[in-house]
Amino acid sequence: MSALPLSGIKIVDLTRVLAGPVSAQMLADLGAEVIKIERPGGGDDARAFGPPYLADPDGKQNNNNSFYLCANRNKKSVTVNIAKPEGQEIIRELAKTADVMMENYKVGDLKRYGLDYETIRKLNPGIIYCSVTGFGQTGPYAPRAGYDAILQAMGGLMSVTGHLDGEPGAGPMKVGPSIVDYMTGMNASIGILAALFHRKANGGEGQHVDVCLFDTVIASLSHWAQIYLVNGKTPPRRGTWGNGGMPAGVFRCTDGELMLVVGNDGQFQRTCAVLGEPELANDRRFVRNNDRVVHGKEIMAIFAGLFLKKPVAYWLDKLEEAGVPSGPINDFEQVFNDPHVQSRGMRIKVDHPFERELSLIRNALTFSGTPITDYRAPPLLGADTRDVLATIGYDAARVDALKAQGIL
Repeated sequence: MSALPLSGIKIVDLTRVLAGPVSAQMLADLGAEVIKIERPGGGDDARAFGPPYLADPDGKQNNNNSFYLCANRNKKSVTVNIAKPEGQEIIRELAKTADVMMENYKVGDLKRYGLDYETIRKLNPGIIYCSVTGFGQTGPYAPRAGYDAILQAMGGLMSVTGHLDGEPGAGPMKVGPSIVDYMTGMNASIGILAALFHRKANGGEGQHVDVCLFDTVIASLSHWAQIYLVNGKTPPRRGTWGNGGMPAGVFRCTDGELMLVVGNDGQFQRTCAVLGEPELANDRRFVRNNDRVVHGKEIMAIFAGLFLKKPVAYWLDKLEEAGVPSGPINDFEQVFNDPHVQSRGMRIKVDHPFERELSLIRNALTFSGTPITDYRAPPLLGADTRDVLATIGYDAARVDALKAQGIL
């Protein structure tokens, strides 16, 4: 078994909340040494985004909540007050030997601390410096703060999400999870990896990687946004309807709901047979997929009535036999009890100071030669401060003095 892909890569991570930490966690999973810089006392802002929190063995309040736990495994936590000159010097010393520095402060904020890209590049010309922001390093909105829900609204995602017009509750709707943060984290990881490859392949030069939530959400709208660019019309909200094949959507059965996606004409013919109405496949309104899109409300209404005749499990079995994509609408308990999810090992157990077997979600990447097999729990605040600072020459006495001054 080979070493993990990013073994030997050192990252100084000044990001907080979700998008940046998700990216740093991905890179840590791949073997990078990620040194997470947190504020003394409070730490990453995400530590306050609870409940729920883990139960402290002594019954004390703590800052290890689910929001923080989801994005900070496999890292080292070092507390540094970057508002103080001594703290700024610590970050610069760490950056001198780092491959990557990550931050998600407002544009220009770190310049006053001497921790901006231009300053760090002079100390380490090979540094990959990744900035993760709401709106990017340039443009009229660059100074603004940005959170996932705001960017879902401004980027167009909410305009095409929600119940169909005319249905109860119709109107723009936010996607449940912080999906824009997560996608931005993925883009940041891709950018960092590409810059690392460029540095190795093209002479050792570093660069500034600018990743933002606004760019990410717009790019993620893919064919939905392309429809507008082709015909100048924003696609309507479709509720649970599919985005290509028809019919596709949630159908109520006698004991629950299922999701169906009929992707082509052959699948439509087989679905009609499963539903006991094979002649529907020959109805001139529904013969081709384009026809079914035009007559979407009609075919969806017909299918809705047919699915109401049997329970979910019956239909799923029959549809699977017919080779038609469908699935149950699972809650999280059902997801993690699903035998396929269990066989893929999506739920992992790690040893945490508060909980012997803390459950986390594994990295979604699977490698044949460099598998990710070892996971470390998200660190307690400042747990690695002494060990990390020792690598840049800070002995115990100096660390104690800086702690007394509120620097660490």
